Amino acid sequence: MSTKITVLVATAEREVYRGEADMLVAPGRAGELGILPKHSPLLASLMPGELRVTSGEHVDEVFISGGFMEVQPDMITVLADSAERATDLDEAQAATAAREAEAKVEAKNGDIDLAMAEAELAIATARLAWLKKKKKH
Repeated sequence: MSTKITVLVATAEREVYRGEADMLVAPGRAGELGILPKHSPLLASLMPGELRVTSGEHVDEVFISGGFMEVQPDMITVLADSAERATDLDEAQAATAAREAEAKVEAKNGDIDLAMAEAELAIATARLAWLKKKKKH
């Protein structure tokens, strides 16, 4: 019997995912992080992108907008700014959000925080690219 690791993905508002896994792959600041059961303790800052939770042949996918990950030998906790399971995302809605974020950045008027608008654009663009990649496969 193989060893599993518990994975919890949560935002400030809700628990998005909880389950047992053989492996988690997360978008770290310096590249993808692959975590297996019995991994050494680790704290990592996460970028917008895909979390892949593998259990046997099944893979659950969660898009996060960034956040932090704490790894213990038997538990991975991902605290995300926002998180959505792949099955809950809508490509048309993501495309609209990307266009709106791009318009905010291009407007550069005094009513918006440019850094915040650029961060929203990066997240919206990453989400849309991820959805398009999923659609191809």
